[in-house]
Amino acid sequence: MPTSALPLEIRELSKSFGSRPALDGVQLSLSPGEIVGLLGPNGAGKTTLVRSVAGRVRPDGGTLRIFGMEPERDEARSARGWVPQEIALYPLLSPTENLWTFGRYQGMSKAALERGIRKSLEWIGLADRADEKTDRLSGGMKRRLNIAAGTIHEPRLLLLDEPTVGVDPQSRERIYAMIQELRASGVSLLYTTHYMEEAERLCDRIAIIDHGRIIASGTKDELVRQTVGGRQTLTVEAESALPSALAAELSRRGGQVDGASARLPVQAAGDEIRGVLETFHAANVPVRNLTLQSPSLEQVFLQLTGRELRE
Repeated sequence: MPTSALPLEIRELSKSFGSRPALDGVQLSLSPGEIVGLLGPNGAGKTTLVRSVAGRVRPDGGTLRIFGMEPERDEARSARGWVPQEIALYPLLSPTENLWTFGRYQGMSKAALERGIRKSLEWIGLADRADEKTDRLSGGMKRRLNIAAGTIHEPRLLLLDEPTVGVDPQSRERIYAMIQELRASGVSLLYTTHYMEEAERLCDRIAIIDHGRIIASGTKDELVRQTVGGRQTLTVEAESALPSALAAELSRRGGQVDGASARLPVQAAGDEIRGVLETFHAANVPVRNLTLQSPSLEQVFLQLTGRELRE
């Protein structure tokens, strides 16, 4: 297996279903131990791209390499793991039996599989539930077992598709810890999610796909600078509804007034906050609360795509 090749390298990837293009010249790569978040509105091409990397969709054009190899090669299959959004487990089998089954699908030997099952059950916190039927497990437990089934063969590239959908906060934190452990061990992850806070918290880099193309890629701070820039939002809350003259003045500054609250865009926060407070003081309006908010990933996404993530 090539040691110097990137875990994932995609160049000019295209795929159409009939007359509808699903991928239109996608460019994307992952470095060793990197987590790249893949965000996009519904129908943007995320699923087709992930399934192409997983070897379930054959692209029409372009190149896709896993550690320098075509995805159909046995070595590429061994190096790649895929955890789909849907729970892909056998409900009447136990966690041990599920892991054994998925390990055999990957061609693991009996000895390697026995070691892998013990390690995986400890990792996902299900060693004490190893022999129960899977349909008796909670939703969070099934999600963790789903991840273990996709990583039982210790892949070096992992595709994680919405791994925290429908889980409780405690299980979500456990999954986050599992993902961090995978990265610490050198695994590269392509991570799709609808939760902006997940992308900000877990991902080293974020790629936004829309209309079958990667339209932006970078860290959150890089994407902010490229789109909304250094603009922040200042929210000022007064004790009571703002007088009409003050509301008109704030509106002229680009603010949005709603009763006792005003939201204003600011660039040089220190100077502009001082000026806003002086304006409130001159109008004899006491300020109850002041909040300065930096641009969010959601604002970046809206500016780039014009759509909410779940549209």
